[in-house]
Amino acid sequence: MPQPKGQRLLVVRNDKLGDFMLAWPALACLKQAHPDNHVSVLVPHYTAALARACPWVDEVLVDPGDDASRDVQRALLAQLRAGRFDALLTLFSTPRIGWLGWRAGIALRLAPATKWAQVFHNRRIVQRRSRSQRPEYRYNLELAEALLTQLGQPIPILEPPYWPLPTTMRGEQRQRLARECGLDARRRWGFVHGGSGGSAVNLSPAHYAALVASIDVRLDTPAEWVLTSGPGEHAAAAALCDDLVDQGVATRVMPPRDDLVDFAHSLSAADLLIAGSTGPLHIAGCLDVPTVGFYPAKRSATPLRWQTCNRDAHRLAFSPPADEHATDMSRIDIEAAAQAIADWWPAPTASPMPATGSR
Repeated sequence: MPQPKGQRLLVVRNDKLGDFMLAWPALACLKQAHPDNHVSVLVPHYTAALARACPWVDEVLVDPGDDASRDVQRALLAQLRAGRFDALLTLFSTPRIGWLGWRAGIALRLAPATKWAQVFHNRRIVQRRSRSQRPEYRYNLELAEALLTQLGQPIPILEPPYWPLPTTMRGEQRQRLARECGLDARRRWGFVHGGSGGSAVNLSPAHYAALVASIDVRLDTPAEWVLTSGPGEHAAAAALCDDLVDQGVATRVMPPRDDLVDFAHSLSAADLLIAGSTGPLHIAGCLDVPTVGFYPAKRSATPLRWQTCNRDAHRLAFSPPADEHATDMSRIDIEAAAQAIADWWPAPTASPMPATGSR
């Protein structure tokens, strides 16, 4: 029986950073299914640099967005036509993207069977994501596996990390941070990202200060704490750092990084990252860094739906009670969370390489 040939695949995930990072398992699935698969992605400018750093991506196309002029949209359509893609996988379906795929003449166009945009796709998978019964990255994987089935390709067996960095990277990043911040390499390093980029509810700075101080006092050996920040968040991180230092907690603010990829590489130095459900949390998940996530309890944003894609043993999550105040993060018991984190914090280990194969 002849083996299926490699395919030119276009994957669309053109929304926020965290959403894109949760697409990496699907990208790994498509890339590892066949040695000759060519995987392109259509992403916004904000995530394009990370897309270029993704080991499962061969080509990055930048989506100008819904508000781009008609001429710019025509240029994107011409680019899609020139790509001669065999299949389009739209992880989050919108009418404009569906229309572009149809106009570009891509023969196989697969997307979730949601919203009226599905009329532009000729393969649709019913998922009912609004019920939040599975992790987002699992929904993405389900679509990728459905596409491979349509193409007659085997479905590979995947394991974290979905962003396997060179084995020397973690050591280099730890040496860099130790030099910049005077960190003690013999201690555990806990990273905290208190910002949200406006995309998710999060703990307040006062709650983060109480949490970190409470974790630290419960550890056999105090940790080194590093506060990370995104654009416009450095002042808040510095204020949180001052608060923790006043409490006697060894805390530093990570110096500014050159770009988003440099920032992401820095997260590989962490022994733990604590954050709300935001981009840095999901970058750390892709790196298989142990993560502690703080989530609201509303159905569209639960810890299950927006679970990080690291190993089960590297993942811990907290939410307020699931009632009419499900987004009130102040209702999380900080002392109980601190005790749980201190008891759970995995011992530092070298990141494993992802398992590959087919089933």
